[in-house]
Amino acid sequence: MTAWIYITTNKPKGVLYTGVTSELKHRITSHKTKKYKNSFSARYNLDKLVYFEKFDSIITAREREKQIKAGSRAKKIKLIESTNPNWIDLFETLE
Repeated sequence: MTAWIYITTNKPKGVLYTGVTSELKHRITSHKTKKYKNSFSARYNLDKLVYFEKFDSIITAREREKQIKAGSRAKKIKLIESTNPNWIDLFETLE
């Protein structure tokens, strides 16, 4: 089963949210439409996909998610900027 970790934000270097999912496009659509109105991502308008990684299993993806969440904010920003220096919304690049 394919799985993904992802980071969303509300603006460059704004609030960050790290998550894991087996259906990335569907999950980001949920963030964009505020499907879960009382969620952390809805409250802070975290609807811009700025980073993602693909994995062959949900277990591996969750391990990576924990690793990212345990890191500092500076490390998360460095990770995002390593592949997306302009903090563009990557949603449109998803297949």
